[in-house]
Amino acid sequence: MRIAEVRTHLLEHRLDTAFESASMRFDKRVHLLVEIICEDGTTGWGECLGPAGPNAATVAAYAGWLRGMNALEHERIWATLYNALRDQGQRGITVTALSGIDIALWDIKGKAYGQPVSVLLGGRWRESVRAYATGSFKRDGVDRVADNAEECGGHARAGFHAVKIKIGFGVEEDLRLIEAVRDAIGPGTRLMIDANHGYDTIEAITLGQRAAKYGIDWFEEPVVPEQLAAYRKVRAGQPIPVAGGETWHTRWGFAEPLASGCVDIAQPDLCGVGGFTEAKRVADLCTHHGVRLVPHVWGTAVQIAAALQFMAAMVPNPVRQSPVEPIMEFDRTHNPFRQAVVTTPLEHDSGVVRIPDAPGLGIEIDRDALARFAPEAEA
Repeated sequence: MRIAEVRTHLLEHRLDTAFESASMRFDKRVHLLVEIICEDGTTGWGECLGPAGPNAATVAAYAGWLRGMNALEHERIWATLYNALRDQGQRGITVTALSGIDIALWDIKGKAYGQPVSVLLGGRWRESVRAYATGSFKRDGVDRVADNAEECGGHARAGFHAVKIKIGFGVEEDLRLIEAVRDAIGPGTRLMIDANHGYDTIEAITLGQRAAKYGIDWFEEPVVPEQLAAYRKVRAGQPIPVAGGETWHTRWGFAEPLASGCVDIAQPDLCGVGGFTEAKRVADLCTHHGVRLVPHVWGTAVQIAAALQFMAAMVPNPVRQSPVEPIMEFDRTHNPFRQAVVTTPLEHDSGVVRIPDAPGLGIEIDRDALARFAPEAEA
């Protein structure tokens, strides 16, 4: 199955109300899909995490190596592409672009063998996963505490067993937010906090010590991802389990954080870590070091489908009668093309998401939606 063509599809929608995390501002949603077409017409789809324009340019740079290669030889392709730009970057855009390509190749492989990717990864341990609602950004023009409390209360009423909120805007304000959200969701709904690396070490430790009484499941990205020593200090200095890793790319990016005890929960993103090929290696490292894995998900239904296939194949750690099951991050912020890009949306039912069992990623792309949300279509 020789690769004939590599295409990218930029999707964009300008938001009526902008929102912020501690480290980024969003006035529009922009995502990049990758399409790989084989000589026999088989098509695979992937998605890249991060800035869409640079990802598109890097995918285009990789296309010269890809054309003519056997799409089923994913290990050979991964190593060839990674080595091609290895000297210019072992993480970042070179790997996020490679991630979208790798996901598309696994989609092709699943279609070629008539199996969902999860079976090709080793087998399906589950047919559905519980989802947790991600949102609670700082929206323009509203009271952040009241707005987030109302939003999270709605997620709990919709059946989500857990919610994750954005912090990193200042310890005192964040504590008011955490208290208000806990009151809104009640004691039976799990609560996670995500600072998007907005704190320094002292702030993160202080916040963790004071927020623990609200029953927090994990404290995500408390400090910038490069500061591994700071991660270890935060983990040692406060009682909430520490999570991170959405921007630690490849097995090499995860090796030191896992070996040196930076996190309790690792969060590789399939669209950034290196696709299925590399995420499997990271999962094996997590098992070796006894670290729980909860994938990061921030994208369209293509990424959601990829994450679901990966989670279906995640081996319980440890294997036992009642294992700790993985949970799915489910973005609830406004994005009109998130589900529109597929013919059958991957939505939740009372906080539970079914894992597709059709070949490949298990989805069909709606090409009309790709055209409708292309940047020029919105101009």
